[in-house]
Amino acid sequence: MIFSQIPLPGLSETPADTVARDKEEAIGMLKAISFDDLISRIATTLVDFAIHLAIAILVFYAGKYIIKKLYTVTANILLRRRVDKSLTTFVLSLVNMVLYFILVVTVIGILGINTTSFIAIFASAGVAIGMALSGTLQNFAGGVLILLLKPYKVGDYIEAQGYAGIVKEIQIFSTIITTPDNKSIIVPNGPLSTGSINNWSREEYRRIDWTVGISYGDDVERARQVLLDILSADSRVLSSAPALTDEERKDAETAAETAATAETGRRSWFSRIFHHSKKRIDPAAIEMPSIDITQLAPKIDHTPKVFLAELADSSVNLSVRAWVRSADYWGVYFDVNERIYTTLPSFGINFPFPQVDVHFDPPKA
Repeated sequence: MIFSQIPLPGLSETPADTVARDKEEAIGMLKAISFDDLISRIATTLVDFAIHLAIAILVFYAGKYIIKKLYTVTANILLRRRVDKSLTTFVLSLVNMVLYFILVVTVIGILGINTTSFIAIFASAGVAIGMALSGTLQNFAGGVLILLLKPYKVGDYIEAQGYAGIVKEIQIFSTIITTPDNKSIIVPNGPLSTGSINNWSREEYRRIDWTVGISYGDDVERARQVLLDILSADSRVLSSAPALTDEERKDAETAAETAATAETGRRSWFSRIFHHSKKRIDPAAIEMPSIDITQLAPKIDHTPKVFLAELADSSVNLSVRAWVRSADYWGVYFDVNERIYTTLPSFGINFPFPQVDVHFDPPKA
């Protein structure tokens, strides 16, 4: 009967009773401690906190110095490799943010604050944001890949995702394309980074193909000669291997310098380290091997050609091929089309078209 009158914790206690009981226990503990012990514990706690605070401050400023050094090293590497400016800014901001986050978490841990829950909150928030913005993050990753791999650049004429036009701007999440009829198309970077892209501006030269149909019985050799004369009369049509562009010449000169370095002799890294101060090579004294950089150009026959391609139902189809600079493609294509139409008939070469012959049988008597 006596035990039934004793309140059981967690069953009959209210929250207010629990708080009151905790206060009574704390007051009882304080009463049990003497004044000297209390002062000693407070002083010890303050000294420990001051030591941890001083260490945290030192770590914070040392971390800031290291972060600045790492930021500078990363920036120099990106600049030396001539990484795109937009990608450089993005990478430096990301590196700065991640390093400062690690520094803050480290300082909080030194002060004695539990960082487990702190990191867990950020991780949970990151997972939730990632699930909510999965499509946006895919476009973000695609933008980073495009900036790194450079399948196209601003000013290129590309064809991708069912659209064709000039690239006006490459953003982190999307690419803006202007079509020939002046429409602005915003294409997400996610599909662009994983899909097929036809970059018409990547190569300096392009080949134009025409199909010209002449009538059966016309002189094929004469038609071939007239077509070649039309192409040779246009100065934009290449008649032989083109001269090297500035970019091709620069690559060729780099290859020549590499070959020259190989010819002057090779030294191991051990020899370069320990004998660099003893003997220095004068670059002016090195005899450069004579290398014809024009030999490094692509071996492509750029002379115009005319082939007999097909004996069709109502015409003999000739395939006409010529090389031009990429910027002159459409101008040459349309101009030569018109010249073919106006020139060939004057040489007795006709353009056939589908015809239907209808025969009537005479009536039977």
